[in-house]
Amino acid sequence: MSVKYGKFEMPSSIKIEKDAANPTFSRIVAEPFERGFGHTVGNSMRRMMLSALEAPAIISVRIEGIPHEYMCIEGIVEDMTNIILNLKGALLRRLPTDESSHGRDVRILTNELEVTREDLDKNKGQYRVTLGDVVAPGLFEVVNPELHLFTVTKPMTRQIDLRVAYGRGYVPSERHNVRDKLSDEILIDAAFSPVRIVNCIVENTRVGQDTDFDRLILEVTTDGRITPAEAVTFAAQIGRKHFDVFDQIQEHELSFDTGLGDAADDEDDMMVKLALRIDEIELSVRSTNCLSGANIETIAELVTIPERKMLEFRNFGKKSLNEIKAKLTDMGLHLGMDLTRYGIDSDNAKERIRIYFEQNKGNKELAKVED
Repeated sequence: MSVKYGKFEMPSSIKIEKDAANPTFSRIVAEPFERGFGHTVGNSMRRMMLSALEAPAIISVRIEGIPHEYMCIEGIVEDMTNIILNLKGALLRRLPTDESSHGRDVRILTNELEVTREDLDKNKGQYRVTLGDVVAPGLFEVVNPELHLFTVTKPMTRQIDLRVAYGRGYVPSERHNVRDKLSDEILIDAAFSPVRIVNCIVENTRVGQDTDFDRLILEVTTDGRITPAEAVTFAAQIGRKHFDVFDQIQEHELSFDTGLGDAADDEDDMMVKLALRIDEIELSVRSTNCLSGANIETIAELVTIPERKMLEFRNFGKKSLNEIKAKLTDMGLHLGMDLTRYGIDSDNAKERIRIYFEQNKGNKELAKVED
């Protein structure tokens, strides 16, 4: 059963204002929202961006010949404690790869650091080792390769192993679960969250003569491991995933007034929509093939099917379902519609649309004769 709700003012587009001088900052503006929804949506997005987003971070370090963190190293100015503090500032960005090959698996980055006498002579006897020197190109992009780690004062060759993991928020070293930890491997605190600051600002905006609608402004600053736009879209997807949980207790499907007047409820206009073939609307190939495999040819057949039954179709997943729901919403329709007022139900939808096509064809031919 469908319950009709009044129209909600919703943003038709999102404006992203980027700062050319600061690529890690953007200002995202969305308007108009109904009164109060600016705070509702904005605070939710802010909390998810600050606490729920993931990024890679270094969780342990192993330097050849260094058994523990409380010692000085011959030929290096800093002690191991200072080196660890410097490593906490390392920023690694996930490179776009085939996620099925490694997903979120922990990775060990191994590199051999070699500092020669020539290197020291070129730098007045002190060679500054940076993050870019110890992280070789591969699975991760180094956001801050110039980050200073330690200073070498005599020639040396040492192997350095960095363990990189994915996580959320800030995780102290004692909470890392490392199964194959080596005796001389040192665990370090990890700051996984890639978002540094999110300012949520709600202002009044005008719709027609009314000025009490909300304009939502999100000022997002990241550390470079993701962009502000990525932070917003990731948070939105996380929020949608959690709201989908409550679909399990759905008793009624809501439909919303589009504000287009009585024309949207006109029977002829509705029948035109219902008579559309599936291949006439812009769905992905996967969704179209799934519906074709289920012998669903028209919109009328589609909208009479309850949402829970759609997931029973072969090869039909949540992504395809969300795509179809979004497309139907744009058309002013939804799954599980009650079409009895048009003489249509799930059993006779195919036949009723066939009859509609025949009648419509006859009317068009009659109009041509009269002309």
